[in-house]
Amino acid sequence: MACRISELVIDCADPEALAAFWSAVLDYVELDREADGSIEIGPAGAGFGGPQPTLVLSPSSDPRAGKLRLHIDVNPTDRDRDAELERLLALGARPVDVGQTGAEGWHVLADPEGNEFCLLDSRIPPV
Repeated sequence: MACRISELVIDCADPEALAAFWSAVLDYVELDREADGSIEIGPAGAGFGGPQPTLVLSPSSDPRAGKLRLHIDVNPTDRDRDAELERLLALGARPVDVGQTGAEGWHVLADPEGNEFCLLDSRIPPV
């Protein structure tokens, strides 16, 4: 028997704003809100336990210390990488320099709270 990733939990200062950002990036919808202010987002019609993991944006006032040891990679599904990069930047992502040479097959970006993620070159089919 094996495990599956069912959800990723991201501590953040503003769950509302980050839920809106990641919902737009991933075409997710709000699935649940907890009394502590956490917001769970995931694929419409599938939700928790579906083929894709959900994201839980959990409120935290703890300051981030250093580089995250985990980041999310995303791929465009319905447009080329350059068009998707423009869309992500318009949503509030920003470029991050982590020492890239420019020859990589990805762009390093940060979400509105500074969490790094990568936009990969290849287009993949939607789930």
